[in-house]
Amino acid sequence: MEEEMADIEAQNEKQPEVAAIFKKANRAIALKFEEVVYKVKITTAGFCGKITKTEEKIILKGVTGKVLPGEMLAMLGPSGSSKTTLLTALGGKLGGPLDGNITYNGKTFSNSMKRNMGFVTQDDVLYPHLTVAETLVFTALLRLENTFTEEQKIMHAEYVITQLGLTKCKNSIIAFLRGLSGGERKRVSIGQEMLINPSLLFLDEPTSGLDSTTAQRIVSTLWELAKGGRTIVMTIHQPSSRLFYMFDKVLLLSEGNSLYFGERSQVMDYFSSIGYSPAVPMNPADFLLDLANGVSSNTEVPGTVKHNLVSAYKNNLANKLKSEVQEFDDPFLFFYSDLLLFPASHSSAVSKDDFHAEASGFFSRFLVWLAIGALVLNQRSAAITGSVIMLSFLLAGGYYVTRVPAFISWVKYISISQYTYKLLLGSQYKPGDTYACSGAGGVCLVGDYPAIKQVGLDGQVLGAVALGFMLVGYRLIAYLALMRIGVAKK
Repeated sequence: MEEEMADIEAQNEKQPEVAAIFKKANRAIALKFEEVVYKVKITTAGFCGKITKTEEKIILKGVTGKVLPGEMLAMLGPSGSSKTTLLTALGGKLGGPLDGNITYNGKTFSNSMKRNMGFVTQDDVLYPHLTVAETLVFTALLRLENTFTEEQKIMHAEYVITQLGLTKCKNSIIAFLRGLSGGERKRVSIGQEMLINPSLLFLDEPTSGLDSTTAQRIVSTLWELAKGGRTIVMTIHQPSSRLFYMFDKVLLLSEGNSLYFGERSQVMDYFSSIGYSPAVPMNPADFLLDLANGVSSNTEVPGTVKHNLVSAYKNNLANKLKSEVQEFDDPFLFFYSDLLLFPASHSSAVSKDDFHAEASGFFSRFLVWLAIGALVLNQRSAAITGSVIMLSFLLAGGYYVTRVPAFISWVKYISISQYTYKLLLGSQYKPGDTYACSGAGGVCLVGDYPAIKQVGLDGQVLGAVALGFMLVGYRLIAYLALMRIGVAKK
């Protein structure tokens, strides 16, 4: 009895370790694509096989978007709208030249990133003579890293079977005739990719050929995977309203053109705002597909509808979307976007007769670096000036350079980096703390370490007070600069 209890306890200790791997993604991946263009050359053969004509066809026409961890993007569009081409390009599987930028956490496609990605094709590529369990165990043995033992790989396969609801059919032959149902085969295909616990998962028509109930189960599974911190991107042809409301974002394509990209909750409001609304209550996905096909309740021919929708996208969404994608390319440089805030909005702000509007607009944008943007009302000059000042603050702050030349050492007294670094050191060390070293006695004072000695461990209160003054001072400078410019314009 005691031996059995020991075995059960050992199994319980192992199980959470495996389960934890699939509850959350190994790493969060933000997918961003900007102005993606794909062209192919089509050759026409003439008499005796000679090439008589070569023309270039644009398949993708400048598609832009972003998907963040925890989000599920659905790419909608009729057949021939280049959904699969875009999905293949985003998954790094498209051959041939591709224009535009596709980044994963701000980096281009690489083998290390590929190991964190899964791709489920529309056609299930499975061995029909194997069972579900044999298929997933075989895949686990091949694809999981050698750091896992064979037992751990088998446990991974068992957990995926449980997670995807395949327990009842795990010993069934996959055989396409009198074998698994379409939904079960699709879940096995998803399971093969889930074995590596991908942070970014691409799926091409995961609900194709399935009944509404089975499709609901598949998308519900994907929704749960997304809520574990994964980024899910799929193409889908004609989802039901139940499926449509599970998506976070929607990309509507028509002949390689973007007609909409954004939040699913805002798609109907957007098309209503540009004059396209359903004549009767209907599934939003059906309405979107009608628009992508050029069908509208308005008395317009299909070609005119498509042209108007493409123009509306370029005028209303394209520029805003590009700026959003570029703004978050590097999460550590987000504050530079505020550097250009006043140069960009200045022309509209100073045109107001009442300067109180300028004041309220200023106080709604409280960030230190706005002082630079307010003093230099030119986007290029503001960017250059801000970079130089930021670099000077960092160099004089005492962290990167311990011996600062005398002619620039005074900058540390107005540098936010100097006082922030001082407070950080003070929160971690005390003046009497020591560390093991090769000096006399084998112990040295933390305060004598070169990178710390330059700043010192004392004066914590002074550092906090200095940051407080800077908090007010730099904003006051920005406000006075705007006020001066506003008066000059009058």
